[in-house]
Order: sequence, then C-alpha cells, then structure tokens
Amino acid sequence: MRKHRFRNSYLTAAVSVSLVLCMIGLECVLLLSAGALVTRMRENMTITAVLTQDADSVQCAHLEQILKNSSSCSSFTFVSKEEALNEHITSLGEDPSLFVGYNPLSASYEIHPTDLYSNPDSLAVLAGHLQEQPYVAEVIYPRDLADLMNSNVHEFSLILLVVALALLLVSMVLIVNTIRLQIYSKRFLINTMTLVGATSWMTRRPFVLRNMLMGLLSGIAALAILSGMVYYVEFKLGLLLFPLTWQNIAFVSAVVLCSGLLITLVASLIATGRYIRMDNNSLYEI
Repeated sequence: MRKHRFRNSYLTAAVSVSLVLCMIGLECVLLLSAGALVTRMRENMTITAVLTQDADSVQCAHLEQILKNSSSCSSFTFVSKEEALNEHITSLGEDPSLFVGYNPLSASYEIHPTDLYSNPDSLAVLAGHLQEQPYVAEVIYPRDLADLMNSNVHEFSLILLVVALALLLVSMVLIVNTIRLQIYSKRFLINTMTLVGATSWMTRRPFVLRNMLMGLLSGIAALAILSGMVYYVEFKLGLLLFPLTWQNIAFVSAVVLCSGLLITLVASLIATGRYIRMDNNSLYEI
C-alpha cells in the first residue's frame, strides 16, 4: 500500500514538473519567435539607390559588386527603367512617357540591410556610402520608420525579458514546492538516517538522484508536448511561429533539460536539508 502510494506521489510530481518545464520551453519558443519576427521586419526594410539617367551596365556591375562585398547588405534587386515605368503606370494609372516623349524614370537598386545594420545609424552610413558613388543620383530610405522600429524593439525586448524572468521564477517556485511535498512523506526516514549517523550527502543522495531522474524524464516529456504544440501551430494551422533550425531546437532542448536537472537538484537539496536539520518534535508539527 505504501509503495503504491509512493508511486502515485512520484507520478503526480513528475506530471507537475513536466507541465512547468513545458511552460519554460514555451517561453523559449516565444522569445525565439519574437526575435525571428523582429529580424524579418528589419530585413524587409528597403533602401532605394536611384541611378543617374546616363548610368551604364559597367557602373551597375560596379555597384552590384560593392553590394555583394558589403556585410551590411542582405539582398538587393535591380529595377530597370522599363520596370519602373510599368510600376508607375500600374500604381498611378498614367504613362509619363506620353507627355515628355521619353521614359523620365531612372533605374534603381532596392537594397535590404541585414539585421545588424538595420538600425538608424548603420542605415545612414550605408546610405552615405552609396551616395558617394557618382552614378547614384539619390538614396531613399525610411529613417523615421527605422527610428520608430528601433525604439519599439528595445521596449518590446525589455517587456519580454521581464515576463520571461517572472515566469521562470514562478516555475522554479512551483517545482521546488512540488518536490518538497514529494519528500515530505519521507521526513521520518530522513530523520532516522540522521540519527543512526548517516552523513548529510548520504542522506540526500537517493532523493537527489531520484528527483534528478524525474527532472530528466519530465524534461523529455515536456519536449514531446512542446513538439506537438509547435507541429500543430506550424503545419496544421499554417502559422510560422518557431524557426525550425537545429540551433533553435538544440537551444530549447538544452534549456528544458538543464532546467529540469538543475531545479530538481536544488529543490532536493533544499527540501532534504530542511528535514535533516529538524528535531524529532518539529517533525510532528508540520
């Protein structure tokens, strides 16, 4: 009967720890998803380098070589005079070449900066470098939008960090209390081991190892639950929430498993230490 009751309490604690670790993993997924979203928004910013009317193919090739060698450029697209004219006709519904007798629009390059160089200062440096080229007539980029996005990203990152730390603290408290309740039923055994001369580590060791094993198994279970959630959201609902790269998967797995092992280790040491220090009378008062 006691063995059956112990298994039930151990299983209950394992399920509770699995759910808490799943919440920790979900925090990591949300943080990585928010970071990926911010990166996509930054890399979708466009710098337009408008060429002069007499820019030739040699000068275009030179500018393309500069952009390819630049670490601040993620990608670029060449827009010819004809494409610019067609876009103008499509958007405004009028053909300026009918009035002036020639195509007045210039060719241009639409440049997308990398995430690291999408802040206002880096954009200004890149725009200034492009403006130095003699065949570039004008450089256009949304400076106000870059300033607004930069400030919002800092605020959003700070809020996410505070929320993640708060949830992590709550998760740790929940796991510690769960393990304390699981060890509570063994307080008399711990006291008996202490009375017969067992050292502190000898008393703690079986509880620490058992609960760390529970933390490992709970972490694996939490990763299985989390994988099912991500699969459903991305492949069933079609929402690109979590960038499925090996780096991100390894990061989330390491955080969940290490959290399960570390928190159960600390919780076991704290809980057993409390009962080791108690005298016989105090054991009946709690």
